[in-house]
Amino acid sequence: MNAQPLAVPAALPARHQLGLWTLVVFGVGLMAPIIVLGTFGILAQTSRGEVPLAYIVALAAMLPTAISYALMARAYPVAGSSYSYVRKAVNSSLGFLTGWAILLDYLFMPLAVWLIGTAYLHSIVPSVPEPVWMLLFIAVTTAINVIGLKLAAGFNMLLVILQTLVLAAFVVLCAHYALGDATRPIFAAAAHGAPVPQLVLSGAAIACYSYLGFDAVSTLTEETRDPVRTVPPAIILVTLVGGLLFIGTSYFVQLAHPSFDFADADAASTEIARNIGGDAFVLVFLLGLVIGQFASGIAAQTSVSRLLYALGRDGVLSRSFFGRLSARFGTPVPAIGLSAAIALAGLRLDVQTSTSFINFGAFLTFILVNLSVIFHYWHALRRRGARAVLFFLLIPGFGMVADFALMVSLDHKALILGLSWLTLGIAYLAWLTGGFRRPPPELHVDDTPPIGAPAASAAPVRSGPAA
Repeated sequence: MNAQPLAVPAALPARHQLGLWTLVVFGVGLMAPIIVLGTFGILAQTSRGEVPLAYIVALAAMLPTAISYALMARAYPVAGSSYSYVRKAVNSSLGFLTGWAILLDYLFMPLAVWLIGTAYLHSIVPSVPEPVWMLLFIAVTTAINVIGLKLAAGFNMLLVILQTLVLAAFVVLCAHYALGDATRPIFAAAAHGAPVPQLVLSGAAIACYSYLGFDAVSTLTEETRDPVRTVPPAIILVTLVGGLLFIGTSYFVQLAHPSFDFADADAASTEIARNIGGDAFVLVFLLGLVIGQFASGIAAQTSVSRLLYALGRDGVLSRSFFGRLSARFGTPVPAIGLSAAIALAGLRLDVQTSTSFINFGAFLTFILVNLSVIFHYWHALRRRGARAVLFFLLIPGFGMVADFALMVSLDHKALILGLSWLTLGIAYLAWLTGGFRRPPPELHVDDTPPIGAPAASAAPVRSGPAA
């Protein structure tokens, strides 16, 4: 799973120490390239075996949005990312709805993480029911976050290296398995007719889940040297590098398994791993995937607890419930408990619906960030000329259209849930603002105490929303 996009390492280097390539490694690590294996079966079934093409379409749709993030990071080098961009460039109400969409991602990201981990653990130990694995994930992760144990930066890097090695081994074995047979086509991974555009688009809507996190780089402004020059290209590079990894990996995996039929689509890569490397490699693959999921679950739940605490502290949500820290642990226990309770809904959801639901919030945020580029550069600054038309109208305009097209291609359950969430957000905004007569409370994303710090601490952390 890809919970990492919303997460921030527990230990960041001193302020103004991050350079371009450090940011790129950080961003790619947050995207968790191994997620391409975790969701391969779902994508293969949705796109009818056109997984690489779905990733290509997703990359083409994400690039304009990445450019918009880069442009806004240059205009507003602040940690609040999309929330701050829309609030400052458009208006506070749309900024609030951007934060509301981000909250959707934060709340349901742990659920998706644990669902994917549960599916793979159940595939290897089917005698243990899936709800048991799910409850175990939730209980252990919640306990760690309540106590306040943080993942050190070095451990995060170790996990990235482990996932990369497992991913590389998977690709090499897939290539060996497929290309070792002279009867297999090398440049035609799919052997089932021409792709169906609507199915590919539906697959791309899910594939975008893997790209979530390219914008997390924009939350590290205050830790970056010369952020106005460094952060924008880092956002673009992270998107391109991640896209190449996803497209290349999915191509070789589909080459090894051209069919889109699996015993369990949620855990399809276990079946493929057994075919290409035997039972021994299945254990290696599962070790890398589950450890990555476990770490991602910790990070995702940490992120949502930080955001909920900030919302409570600033009066956007109930101060008495969300805006307090445990006197013993210095952690927002009510917020952590709520995220665990929401994750229990995973006992009744599948991976596709949960990831699509998260993507709804991401696409809504992306649309608003693209809109903020037009408002800031074209409308407010009145930039004109050919270059302005390209970067401040056409690119963000295409990004908005692409994000909307992907949004409406999501699973219908996710659309219903997402629209219900948006409606609830608008109603809550109306209540907060007295019928839109006053601006909504502002979320201060730069001074949330780090999880595990004493309650009186106000040490800055990178808790800014990252769609």
